[in-house]
Amino acid sequence: MTISLQKITPCLWFDHQAEEAANFYTSIFNNSKVLNITRLSEGGRGPVGNVMTVAFELEGQSFTALNGGPHFTFSPAISFAVSCETQEEVDVLWERLSENGVIEQCGWLRDQFGVSWQIIPTVLMEMLNDSDSTKSLRVMQAVLQMKKLDIGQLKEAFNNK
Repeated sequence: MTISLQKITPCLWFDHQAEEAANFYTSIFNNSKVLNITRLSEGGRGPVGNVMTVAFELEGQSFTALNGGPHFTFSPAISFAVSCETQEEVDVLWERLSENGVIEQCGWLRDQFGVSWQIIPTVLMEMLNDSDSTKSLRVMQAVLQMKKLDIGQLKEAFNNK
């Protein structure tokens, strides 16, 4: 199987959960699939047949998951921002990704593998970029009070209701 790579592909370093993580992520996002699993062969750094890398796609974006060992862990310094059109999409992604993870402020969460995600309604960016800075400020103040972002509350803040 030939895998075509995009110009830049994020590589996620896992201890030993690369396949589990790829399967988890592809079960959550539409238009997603595992593309290829590379297993260790003779002379590799570990038992023959263990997963070394997993190539997968989420919403058409290519990723590689690597079983690199316990040397490195994830931090919120890198996160994946997911644009959501509806509150239903925000709710579903939030629920699934935060399962056995850590809920944080302002639409951020860490999943069960420690990967950071931002679940962001697309309308938020429109509101924050509005020419009326008073409206934008009210929206930002509302965001700072939330964990999971709520489109209805954001609209209320925007419209000063």
